[in-house]
Amino acid sequence: MPSLFRRKRLMVVLVGFILLVALIGFSIRDRDSLSTPEKFLQDSVGWMQTIFHKPVSLVDNTIENIQDMFEVYEQNQVLKARLSEYKGVIQDNQRLKSENSELRETLEKTEGLSDYSPIQATVIARSSDRWFEQMTINKGEEHGIEKDMAVMTSDGLVGKIKSAGAFHSTVQLLSGFDRSNKISSWVVREGQDEAFGLIEGYDDETGQLLLEGIKLEEELKPGDTVISSGLGGVFPSNLRIGTVEEVTNDQFGLTKTAYVEPFADLFDINHVMVVDRAEETVEDKSPSEGDE
Repeated sequence: MPSLFRRKRLMVVLVGFILLVALIGFSIRDRDSLSTPEKFLQDSVGWMQTIFHKPVSLVDNTIENIQDMFEVYEQNQVLKARLSEYKGVIQDNQRLKSENSELRETLEKTEGLSDYSPIQATVIARSSDRWFEQMTINKGEEHGIEKDMAVMTSDGLVGKIKSAGAFHSTVQLLSGFDRSNKISSWVVREGQDEAFGLIEGYDDETGQLLLEGIKLEEELKPGDTVISSGLGGVFPSNLRIGTVEEVTNDQFGLTKTAYVEPFADLFDINHVMVVDRAEETVEDKSPSEGDE
């Protein structure tokens, strides 16, 4: 009995093996079409692959999109930083061009002041509470600066040295002048002799200098140039001050007052020249009329 059972099992195994070999041979041979079971198996495997592939592909694409977003964000930050740097470079370049132009103008003006000894200086501070009156420059007594020396830009006169330290000085601007600070001046008129007057103050409303003490018979007109006369021994002569804008009689009707628009911008000053009149000739000085 056991022997019969073993034979039957052996026969089943052999038949199964033969069928398996036959199926393998059938499946690997060249055919134009698949059998129905093979089609069913292939389609089943394909659908299963599709079902699993879609979520995997979705997750993979999402991860790639997130990575791309992070890369774009990082690149955007880098570009913003570079753009800020470029803006800073452009601003610095514009500022340097402006300073270079100003320095060139100042140098050209310096070369024209052959009778004087101009000392180049840079504005380093300007007090907020006295912005319209004073500023500090980076030159002092060690550089030859002395009290009451004239201070100008390439455009014209801006003030005088109020006090001088060893290495720094305080400049009193024309906009801070009052009747205790006077500049003897000439009004240059076409076809006529110069008219004399004194810069004795500053009008806050108009932003113009007050040229007072002009004789009634003197005829002034807008556009006439005002320069320093050099009388009094403080300010050198022929320093450009401004142009006449308006002329009125004083309150007593004895003299005229001219409103003078300064050549120099008193509120935007970076580089100045301190003018030493030590080389001016004695004939240019006269004690008859004073600056202060």
